[in-house]
Amino acid sequence: MIREVTTQPLDVAAHEAAVAHPGAGAVVTFQGVVRDHDGGRGVHELEYEAHPSARDVLVAVAEEIAAAPEVYAVAVSHRVGPLKIGDVALVAAVSTAHRADAFAACARLVDEVKERIPVWKRQVFADGTDEWVNSA
Repeated sequence: MIREVTTQPLDVAAHEAAVAHPGAGAVVTFQGVVRDHDGGRGVHELEYEAHPSARDVLVAVAEEIAAAPEVYAVAVSHRVGPLKIGDVALVAAVSTAHRADAFAACARLVDEVKERIPVWKRQVFADGTDEWVNSA
């Protein structure tokens, strides 16, 4: 099962493969991608920094979502370090028997990770200024 906080690029296909299940009629994936703007300001790049407990929190969230009876499997990763526009910062994948359950479980997974994981991002704006914010 993939559940990691890493400096390496994230592989969406590997996350999909990790949740493969013969009973799955639905696999939903999510990619959180670094965008070129925030709050009306141009963003040049991001840097994510994680507390040492970040992986443990990520695993706990994944296990909570995976414990739902309709969920077959969960994979989730958050990338840290410097990222450029277009890089993938978060990948989540969930498999279930039915699409509505898969969409709902994946949304819960992403929301809980973003709310609970101790990760902060430094946004570098187009004008050269920067700011640190919670990754939610």
